[in-house]
Amino acid sequence: MQRWKTASDEELERAKDRNGWLIIRKVLPYLWPEGQTWVKRRVILAVMALVMSKVIAVLGPQIYGRAVNALSEDGVSTFVLGAVGLTVAYGMARLMTVGFQNLRDVIFAKVGQRALRQLALQTFEHIHRLSMRYHITRKTGGLSRIIERGVKGVEFLLRFMLFSIGPLVLELLMIAAFLYFALDVWYLVVILVTLVLYGAYTFKVTEWRVKLRRIMNDQDTDANQKAIDSLLNFETVKYFGAEGREAARYDQSMKGYEAAAIKTAYSLAGLNVGQSLIISAGLVTVMVMAAIGVENGTLTVGDFVMVNAYMIQITMPLNFLGTVYREIRQALVDMGEMFDLLEQPAEVKDAPNAPDLKVNGGQIELDNVAFGYEETRAILKGVSLTVGAGQNVAIVGASGSGKSTIGRLLFRFYDVQGGALRIDGQDVRAVTQQSLHDAIGVVPQDTVLFNDTIRYNIAYGRADATEDDIIAAAKAAQIHDFVMSLPDGYETTVGERGLKLSGGEKQRVGIARTLLKDPPLLLLDEATSALDTETEQSIKEALAHAGKGRTVITIAHRLSTIAEADRIVVLEAGAVVEEGTHAELLEREGRYAQLWHRQLNDETAAA
Repeated sequence: MQRWKTASDEELERAKDRNGWLIIRKVLPYLWPEGQTWVKRRVILAVMALVMSKVIAVLGPQIYGRAVNALSEDGVSTFVLGAVGLTVAYGMARLMTVGFQNLRDVIFAKVGQRALRQLALQTFEHIHRLSMRYHITRKTGGLSRIIERGVKGVEFLLRFMLFSIGPLVLELLMIAAFLYFALDVWYLVVILVTLVLYGAYTFKVTEWRVKLRRIMNDQDTDANQKAIDSLLNFETVKYFGAEGREAARYDQSMKGYEAAAIKTAYSLAGLNVGQSLIISAGLVTVMVMAAIGVENGTLTVGDFVMVNAYMIQITMPLNFLGTVYREIRQALVDMGEMFDLLEQPAEVKDAPNAPDLKVNGGQIELDNVAFGYEETRAILKGVSLTVGAGQNVAIVGASGSGKSTIGRLLFRFYDVQGGALRIDGQDVRAVTQQSLHDAIGVVPQDTVLFNDTIRYNIAYGRADATEDDIIAAAKAAQIHDFVMSLPDGYETTVGERGLKLSGGEKQRVGIARTLLKDPPLLLLDEATSALDTETEQSIKEALAHAGKGRTVITIAHRLSTIAEADRIVVLEAGAVVEEGTHAELLEREGRYAQLWHRQLNDETAAA
């Protein structure tokens, strides 16, 4: 059996070894999707606007230089017609450069946001497709952080891959070509040496900084996980007066983040100083060459100003290149984690061309079922039992006997490893998961509600439910009168995980939600074990109503709740040891009778 790796296993090593180009190739389809003509059209128009802005940007310093030359010439008419006109033209060129850049952004905005939305949705859907085994090994806070950073990384890469690296290369090539043909080859040599040194230094230092970024990510994820876990367990923290301990755990993670962040800040300062030194050296060298040219008469003052403008125009994107490269490398790390998540295979999948489940009567059959969460520990060891259509069969046993595992296999959170589980003769592995889930209603031991209204939580059972349907389900679950006694009625917000309601109230809302779903099969997974006796009795009535006309499997720890079941199956160490009615099993004085008398004695002692 595959062991699911967590963030602490090999995620860091995968991030180190992951090829950045492979990630970029995964992003490219969002820029040029098949069958999406409007997206391609916008990309082309955005690139055209980009090229226009760069062409005009390269012409700007030439206009500026000619304006300076015009000012140095004699004659008022030259001043009026030449210098003023060229200065206005230079201003227009700058305006058009900015205008085309913003036009590019406006055209591309819809493409970028569409890609962002698609990828976020794809990741969200994939997380829901992953198996229960994966989710119990990961922490929600860590997953949300990975998605958040990854999606932001994609947004950055889409924007800057198209509008920064390519345009920068184009602009540098045009400037280099002009300097080569208009001035001297040595200007080009100095610029190329500056670019090579700058690029080598930037890339080398940035690679080191990326390692620090990975450490920061791990510490950030760990701190976020601890914060969310602590807040979700707010009551437990209070019960044990553990606020100080929780703060210490959180601060320990933030301490690691702080150390990595300080190193990152120091390395950034070193990177900036080194980049500035290289650029300044190149700028001074070229300007000295131009000054000598002016002194020798081979260049004009306008040429000197033009060369200065071009060097400034080069150094600005070079500074930007350093930032972009750093951000791209950091984005690739963030995206690598998200794509690792997307590549995590779903353990439970629909068979090719699987049909929908067709429930005719609702018979459930376990045929020699074997299963274990780990290879070394079997939970179910050849369990066979049949639940007839419309029957209520209870499964009981000590903790760890495997009774809740049967419910998870029925709902196909996991697949059986031996034997088969069938509904009306159809193997659950051979039908679609959606149709299987539609056919089964589950009332768990701890009903978890969304942080929304009571109406929303009940209506979650069926998307197209009307107001009358919701109220009818609430009445059947014996929760309607309570809801109407609240100031906001069905608009009452239940709080995160339903914490504003009592255990019995949450269970009734959960039962109402399941009744609204109206499934032919019902799984009651220790639905009353956490409730007091009085609440349990009222919930039992609601559950009895819910089970009418349905096939019901009741997984129970408290035996008093299943005494009226059509048949009781006793599990012991993953195998069926007894089955029969309540009366029959008591007469046999076997394992069930032992469990029954022990619970009676415990309840008597507690009273």
